[in-house]
Amino acid sequence: MTARFDVPRGTPADAFERKRLAEVHPAAWRNPEPSAPYQLAIVGAGPAGLTAAREAASLGARVALIERHLIGGTCFNSGCIPSKTLIRTASVYAEMRDATRYGAQRPAADIRVDFAAAMARLRRVRSHLTATTSVRRLAASGVDVFFGHTRFEGVDSLSVDGQPLRFEKALIATGARPHIPDIPGLRQAGFLTNATVFDLTELPPRLLVIGGGPLGCELAQAFQRLGSRVTIVQDWPLFLQHEERDAAQTLSDAFARDGIEVRLNTDATAVRVEGGETLVDLVSADYRSTIRVDAILAGVGRRPNVQGLALEAAAVDYDDRGGIRVDDQLRSSNPLIFAAGDVCLEDRYTDLAEESARIVVRNALLGGCERLSALVVPWCTYTDPEIAHVGMYVREANARGIPVKTFTVPMHQNDRAVTDSEEGGFVKIHVREGSDTILGATIVSRDAGEMINEITLAMVAGIGLRTLARVIHAYPTKTEAIRDAAMAYNRTRMTPRLLARLHRWLAR
Repeated sequence: MTARFDVPRGTPADAFERKRLAEVHPAAWRNPEPSAPYQLAIVGAGPAGLTAAREAASLGARVALIERHLIGGTCFNSGCIPSKTLIRTASVYAEMRDATRYGAQRPAADIRVDFAAAMARLRRVRSHLTATTSVRRLAASGVDVFFGHTRFEGVDSLSVDGQPLRFEKALIATGARPHIPDIPGLRQAGFLTNATVFDLTELPPRLLVIGGGPLGCELAQAFQRLGSRVTIVQDWPLFLQHEERDAAQTLSDAFARDGIEVRLNTDATAVRVEGGETLVDLVSADYRSTIRVDAILAGVGRRPNVQGLALEAAAVDYDDRGGIRVDDQLRSSNPLIFAAGDVCLEDRYTDLAEESARIVVRNALLGGCERLSALVVPWCTYTDPEIAHVGMYVREANARGIPVKTFTVPMHQNDRAVTDSEEGGFVKIHVREGSDTILGATIVSRDAGEMINEITLAMVAGIGLRTLARVIHAYPTKTEAIRDAAMAYNRTRMTPRLLARLHRWLAR
């Protein structure tokens, strides 16, 4: 009979986990007596809530931070931190298997993965980093920290497990939860999400990943490299439907090299358990098939956490899919209540959640009028290669009637990428045609998440592509590809008339 991987047996209660839980939700914690009213009451202690609490407390405001579960939210506990830790371990195993590509001795035919050790490292790293989100550190900074269930009781009041609390301004930062696809039999058979996958103690021999978004792609590749036989099912024709098509195709090629079985334009239509095995029915056009798996990871997106808050009592408009409706200054339909992060934003990235919280603090407490639309926000999918983007895509510029010129440098033309045997990928920078104004960029490379920051800085500072051509980079580095794209732009400025004048000058 096949082991069940849908409900993990629980993360081992080792010293790392005991330390983490003591930092993010101490068992003996007692909620403080509320001071009335708080200048800012924050519901949710994920990246947005934590950022707002720290910023507001540093200004001297009376701040209440309310969390139902664990300080740090999804990012620290079941998102960015554990996933990137596991991805790093998986990449080490991938390089060991591919050692001959680097001129190293051929590795043993069977490299044994110690999954328990990989998960122990994950718990150690996560525990270490939770010290930055310690409840006691927050309290020492002047934040009143409450644990419990929150309900709004009026336009300027709420309760925490029935304890009343009043506020002058409030921020809702309750984040989002995994979206569970409506597939017959899935709940009965059992499944994993990002909230439970990092509690696994055994590696699933056969893993089905439903969904080709960032989370699904990252974990599909990581588990394949750790030894699972992974099948990824995506109902679209390519992964990462919002990214450049050639970027998604590069990732698809990488998946094929890793041995991931890819089913595009395919839907999972039913799940059932027969003879102790989990069977999943798949449909692609008129082709039907059934696969056997040991675990199913539902990675098809997230839904905002708006239920159970009694938002109607606070006159806050929302819907179940889009979350809390806010204006460009992140104010809700109740002028006293703001929202930030995944509970209200379409793009659900930690960096955007944190920056949106800073906007709220300045607007709510300091009378500011900062706007979300003014932000330049990069993001990255941490597969191998990574796919990073900032600004507009060409399709967005076309929809707005903005003429675009694109400069692309393949990574196989970059010396450092060649020395590292990482020639797959590219740097692609879009400018407004007739100028050097950078509209956006996509980078596909193992280090794309680091490289994209140079372009983000240029966009924030109003630096054009022409100026980037003057930036000297250490040699050899992959970021030289950015300068190469900038120099390609400069060459387009050499019109035939200008070239003729130069020729005449040099021929004197």
